[in-house]
Amino acid sequence: MTKKKNSINLRLVLLLGTAAVVLFIQIAALLPGVTTPLERIEYSIRDMMMRMRGSQNPSDNIVIIAIDDFSFNWTGYQWPWPRSYFAEIVDQVNAGGGKVIGVDVFLFEPDKAPENDRAFADALGQTPSAVTVVQIFENPVDTFTVSTLSQPLPLYQKVLDASGITAFSRDEDAIVRSVQAFDTFNKEIYYHWAFEIASLYLETDPPSNPTSTSIQFNGQRVPLRSGQVLVNYAGPAKTYPTYSASNVHDGITLEENPDAFRNKIVLLGATTITMQDMYPTPFSAQVPTPGVEIVASAIDTLISGQYLQEAPPWIALVATIFAALLAALISRSKQPSLTILFLSCAMLGYLIVVVVFFLKFRYILPTMAPQSMLFLGVVLPTLEQAVSQELEKRRVRNLFSRFISPEMVDQMMSTQDLNSLNKRSDVSILFSDIRGFTTLSEKLSPEDVVALLNPYLEAMSKVIYKHGGTVDKYEGDAIIAFFGEPVPFKDHAVRALRASLDMRVALDELRKQWEKEGRPNQIEMGIGINSGEVFVGLLGSAQRINYTVIGDNANLASRLQDLTKTYAWPILISESVFQQVKDEFETEFADAVTVKGKTKPVNVYKVIGRKGAPESEQLQSWQK
Repeated sequence: MTKKKNSINLRLVLLLGTAAVVLFIQIAALLPGVTTPLERIEYSIRDMMMRMRGSQNPSDNIVIIAIDDFSFNWTGYQWPWPRSYFAEIVDQVNAGGGKVIGVDVFLFEPDKAPENDRAFADALGQTPSAVTVVQIFENPVDTFTVSTLSQPLPLYQKVLDASGITAFSRDEDAIVRSVQAFDTFNKEIYYHWAFEIASLYLETDPPSNPTSTSIQFNGQRVPLRSGQVLVNYAGPAKTYPTYSASNVHDGITLEENPDAFRNKIVLLGATTITMQDMYPTPFSAQVPTPGVEIVASAIDTLISGQYLQEAPPWIALVATIFAALLAALISRSKQPSLTILFLSCAMLGYLIVVVVFFLKFRYILPTMAPQSMLFLGVVLPTLEQAVSQELEKRRVRNLFSRFISPEMVDQMMSTQDLNSLNKRSDVSILFSDIRGFTTLSEKLSPEDVVALLNPYLEAMSKVIYKHGGTVDKYEGDAIIAFFGEPVPFKDHAVRALRASLDMRVALDELRKQWEKEGRPNQIEMGIGINSGEVFVGLLGSAQRINYTVIGDNANLASRLQDLTKTYAWPILISESVFQQVKDEFETEFADAVTVKGKTKPVNVYKVIGRKGAPESEQLQSWQK
């Protein structure tokens, strides 16, 4: 009972320990600059769900003018391009009826030719709405940082309708899943230029009330993750309609499609890898997506209002605690198959809930922490239980291997456990003793005694094991064994008598060997066998334990072995044994004897041998 209680407590400790570790990892993940292994896997699961959802139809109102390899080859320009060339591109967009132009080109430094800047500024001034980017840098200086703001030249600031930061947020696995919603410089807030473009396109107020978890825009609360807007990507690279800058400049685009820019958001940015403005995204971790297209997805997210929202940290903590409780419930199952079934159903069920919430509500539930808690909370206690059971089996195996054969141990282990070993049972008890061994040992050296006794005990034990017996103990030269437990046999009396006869055969072989070795060999052995109900079980202390039999019937077997001296007969059995073996063995009634501990006489029988055995195999008195 104590062992079972300790095992239960250990499983509880494992469960609580697992929950504490998982909760600690979750809390650590809330610290800035700390990324846990669970978070990395969480990112991968989120990307997998987005790919599972597949590409969505992008907004028809967002197009991209690509500064691509084709344009570089066509124009022969090196970067930076003359801004007069950009001016002519913007003129084409204005001619096509573009509503908002977003210029993803730094306008912080003047062009080599001032007239080029004037031409570009004039073209931007002719657009209904024009937006470009600013950059806020944090420069470390000694023990503090200095913030600097890079913004368009004053010439452009006069004609632009808005400008905003363009910072992407790359997670620890280098994948861009969000954009920075806002930043501050000299206490002034600068929003991401995707917000500015969406605001001008929707003709709504700019964003307001920014916090680390939300921002107000277009009458909605936009959820943020540590100040980041999660981008609901419409798909991988080249999802949005893209036109080569040289084709737009040369008028080819409008010739082919006069409505290519009409009432649309037109983003002008680099798509060539040589500009190093390419980033891996959930849809294209291997094939980078141009930064301008990431902005397109961010704008699409803002315009459509289809925001991705992460569950707050407290939900992850609650889900983990609930998973721990569920794991405790599942691990109570005693059947491994049911445990695996319940665990699989629970994990699969929660995963289905996570996927449904993402696909239907765009709500990102925590996955790895609850699933890890559920899995480890079931597997670790179950593994501990399995290990404990295996150790217990090994302990029992080692214990009983001293008493019975390995084959019998295997059979016992498949049918019994420790709790079932202590009981009352009907068995046959065998006591054997070497006649005159005490006198003989006084004439021998201790080494000779050991050399004589060890082979004898080993040979006799093998015979007992062979017939399914259990060696109770050795008391000097005496051997106490019983048949019928821990593996029950209906013919335990017959087995005991067969073993006793084979022990006589083994003794004859030993005597021949000792004679060759010049050792004493005139040794006789007396055996007494009785059948009846006794207590069978484990007795002893934590330091020393024995699997033994106790009871009056065991004492009677001992008395019968003592009577072999009186009757000078090798094997004596009781009435209870005689009734079970009389069909297979020849016996002879010896006497009705009142033995010590008995008030009534007991019938004692001499064993002659197996029925039909030749006279040479029959037992005879020692006096002949």
